[in-house]
Amino acid sequence: MNNLDAFILGVIQGLTEFLPVSSSGHLELGKAILGDTSVPEESLMFTVVVHFATALSTIVVFRKDIIEILSGLFSFKWNEETQFSAKIVLSMIPAVIVGLFFEEQLEALFGGNIMLVGCMLLVTAVLLYFADRAKDTQKNVTFSNAFIIGVSQAVAMIPGISRSGATISTSVLLGNDKSKAARFSFLMVIPLIFGKIAKDLMDGAITTQTGNVSVLVIGFISAFVAGLIACTWMIKLVKKSKLSWFAIYCLIVGVIAIGFSLYN
Repeated sequence: MNNLDAFILGVIQGLTEFLPVSSSGHLELGKAILGDTSVPEESLMFTVVVHFATALSTIVVFRKDIIEILSGLFSFKWNEETQFSAKIVLSMIPAVIVGLFFEEQLEALFGGNIMLVGCMLLVTAVLLYFADRAKDTQKNVTFSNAFIIGVSQAVAMIPGISRSGATISTSVLLGNDKSKAARFSFLMVIPLIFGKIAKDLMDGAITTQTGNVSVLVIGFISAFVAGLIACTWMIKLVKKSKLSWFAIYCLIVGVIAIGFSLYN
């Protein structure tokens, strides 16, 4: 992977992170199209770095929400902010378990398996289609909802299944308001990404030998800037637009990915 490829992939990550179309799936497709020959560990490292960049952009965009949550949390009362934080922690448990006990198997999925990505995009399309047909309500995310949404987030660690698409769809199918579902979906991933980075730092997985440093830096910067731009206007698109539009998109890209895999 060269610097130009890193820039392109970073932009792809930043633009697709906030839409229910699987940013990790698009990264794998982009790597295949650009002819990336990284080994799975290096490929996954680039994916982690650009996801970290978009997590930072999420923090910038949702800074007021995060400040309110933290201020309420440190009041040491069982208020709305504390309950929201507890739901976030609960939603993290399934993904943490998968990340800790199936890390090697997960890394192997990020080696350009385009057939897998295409099939999982079809799964995402089906999820979005049924979520679009669900009746919209004003319900808040409950504790049981948070755990179930967390299971969806864990499953979405497979490239091709949209994390935001899976979590928002699950939340909507559980009867939650789309706007609140989107907010919960975007905020729940922040601790996981920071936790992943911290774990890799402590384990020594992130080093100068992990990959080309300039590639990682360029990918990080392009993903962060693209994420900032995308997050400001695409979140509104996710909240207001019909999820069926994204379902059609995932269906088309999924079929193309499967065809590309069979052809090659």
